Amino acid sequence: MSDVIKSQVQKQFAKNAGKYVTSSGHAKGEDLTLLVASSQATPDMNVLDIATGGGHVANALAPLVQRVTALDLTEEMLQVAEAFIHGNGHRNVDFVAGDAEKLPFDDDIYDLVTCRIAAHHFPDVSSFVHEALRVMKPGGRLLFIDNVAPERDENDQFYNEVEKCRDASHVRAWRKTEWIHMLEYAGFRMETMVSFQKRFKFEEWCNRAALPERERRELEASMLSAPSIIRKFFNFEVTTNGKLDSFQGESVYIQATKPTHV
Repeated sequence: MSDVIKSQVQKQFAKNAGKYVTSSGHAKGEDLTLLVASSQATPDMNVLDIATGGGHVANALAPLVQRVTALDLTEEMLQVAEAFIHGNGHRNVDFVAGDAEKLPFDDDIYDLVTCRIAAHHFPDVSSFVHEALRVMKPGGRLLFIDNVAPERDENDQFYNEVEKCRDASHVRAWRKTEWIHMLEYAGFRMETMVSFQKRFKFEEWCNRAALPERERRELEASMLSAPSIIRKFFNFEVTTNGKLDSFQGESVYIQATKPTHV
C-alpha cells in the first residue's frame, strides 16, 4: 500500500510540478517567513530540506547557510526546484531524489532539517520523524510546517475526506496533538508550535491538483451540503450565486531539537 501511495504522489506532482513553484501559498506566507527567521541560520550550517517541492525553503535558506540538500521523491519536482533556485543565483544547493521515510544519508550530519507542506502525503510519518532525527546532529533542529486536522473527530474526518477527494495522493493531515506525540515519542524535544489560519480559495485549490471539472463540482456540492456546524467551523465563504468561494483550514509551524545527550 505504501508503494502505491508513493506512486500516486509521484504521478500527481510530476504533472503539476510547475504549479507548486508559482503557488502563492507555497512561494510565500507567514509560515515561511517564520521558519527562516527562527532558523538561526549561520554560514557554516548544513541543511536538509525534505520533500522540497518547488524549493521555496531551500531557496530561502541557501543565501544564509553553507549548503542545502533539497530532497524530493519526484524527479520532475526536483527539476523545477533546481530551475527556480538556480534562477535566483544560488549554487550551494544539491538536488537529491529520495524517500522521506528512508533518507539516503548518514547519521548525525545536518544542523537543520526542514519539511514544509508535505508530510500529509507521507504514508508512514513515524518513519519520517525517526529518519529526520537520525540524520540530524545532536543539538540540531527540525523546522516543520504542515496543514493539520482539527482535534474534533467530525471536523478531522471532513477535512481529510475533502483533501483526499481533491487529491488522491493525500494520506492524512494529522492533528496538532498527534504531531507532538510522534515527535516526542521519537526522541525530539518540542520547542515551539505556532498555528496559522489558512484560507483555501476553492477554484485555485482544485486547479493546483488538476481536479477535473465534474469531480470538482461533485466535491463542491458535497462540501456545501455539510452540516452547518462544519460549515461554520471551516468558515465557508459562498458567493451570491451559491458557489463555494473559500474555506478556512489550519497549518502549524513546529520547532523541535535533537537532544545532545541520549
